Amino acid sequence: MGRLLAALVVALIAFGSYFFGTTKEENPITGETQRVAMTPEQEIALGLQAAPQMARQHGGLHSDTEAQALVDRVGMKLVEASEASDTPYRFEFHLLADNQTINAFALPGGQIFITAALASRLETEAELAGVLAHEIGHVVGRHSAEQMAKAKLTQDLAGAAAIAAYDPNSPASAGTSQIALLIGQALNMKYGRDDELQSDYLGVDFMADAGYDPRALIRVMEVLARASSGPRPPEFFSTHPNPDNRIEKIEAAIRDRFPDGVPAGLRQ
Repeated sequence: MGRLLAALVVALIAFGSYFFGTTKEENPITGETQRVAMTPEQEIALGLQAAPQMARQHGGLHSDTEAQALVDRVGMKLVEASEASDTPYRFEFHLLADNQTINAFALPGGQIFITAALASRLETEAELAGVLAHEIGHVVGRHSAEQMAKAKLTQDLAGAAAIAAYDPNSPASAGTSQIALLIGQALNMKYGRDDELQSDYLGVDFMADAGYDPRALIRVMEVLARASSGPRPPEFFSTHPNPDNRIEKIEAAIRDRFPDGVPAGLRQ
């Protein structure tokens, strides 16, 4: 009974921290109501603070100034032509020297990275635009701010469940408490995968706004699918849904944007 009461107190504190320590806001880009624990200014500051460390983890910034200039040009073209330009975020695009890790990611506030390993596998400017548009979607979708709030809640609730399940007089209960912690981690992964699909949807719109054929994002998924058959699966898969599943969603997003078919003249 004592463990159950302690767990109940922890759970109540977790819910209180989530509902009173976050703000409920409507995202003007996605139209969704979100609970976030940071202001856009705090997101920007956090991203800027974390960016140097993230670059160091991937061998620093790439020395090829022409390749970096292309990433900058494509990234800013996407921002300036889309609703992303109406947000307070400070977008900066970075090409990382890492030629082993196939990945791209966004920090809160607008710091966006793509590794040389992924960039080298892209064949067209539109494919690069697809990767960057997806990451811009994470920023304007405020996914990091939302995930931080949700992660704190699920972590605290998993801790409460572990307290309730664990019995020091029963070694078998340790396995039960560990399962409770894994459930919390799984919940956060599910939310993250939903965010990935939403970023694909936003990426289709941002690409079209900037004059790129959004079908290039499908080719990016095909590149990633081919890379997954190698000896070292892309790090991209650790947080992103399977490319085969995403292609279907991207095709649906393209049909929503262009119900009469993708017009000619978009950059492929």
